[in-house]
Amino acid sequence: MLAVDNLLYDACKPEVKPVPTDDDLRTADAVGIELVRLVKLLERKHAHYRAEHPDAVERPTYLLLVHLVKDGPQRAGTLADAVHSDPSTVSRQIAQLVRLGLVERTADPQDGRATLLAATAEGHRVFEENRRTRTERIAELLSGWEPADRRRFAELLGRFTSDFETHIATGPGPSLAPARA
Repeated sequence: MLAVDNLLYDACKPEVKPVPTDDDLRTADAVGIELVRLVKLLERKHAHYRAEHPDAVERPTYLLLVHLVKDGPQRAGTLADAVHSDPSTVSRQIAQLVRLGLVERTADPQDGRATLLAATAEGHRVFEENRRTRTERIAELLSGWEPADRRRFAELLGRFTSDFETHIATGPGPSLAPARA
């Protein structure tokens, strides 16, 4: 019986996390500083873009189009859950995408009373054009790097992002759905 008690205890005891070393903390601080710097640069770039293109779709609205392109048609409630937003906010954002011809509403074949939202051909085109432009800009930015460094950076950034998603999904604080690109 003692062996079973030990197994239960081991299964239920809280996970003991290793204490970070001074070197671990210095490295984490350096990463944090660079992330803050990158976010500030991205925010500044976005503000500049918004000033030059006041009629452009806001990022949260565009994110809805991204979900519809990548995941296919879905109901507004499902979309609101996916982006952790209020259904009334999503409704207003979808209305803008419909007015722009990027999204269409269709009857749900499984429940004729419900509406499905789907990216139109124009919505797919805009998404692909934006993705191509982003990819070209990143390729230009990394063009001075060795090919092995570029691949390693992509691998490490993907690993960091995945670990971050896992951490925020299981750690303290609000959980976030995986982002879409």
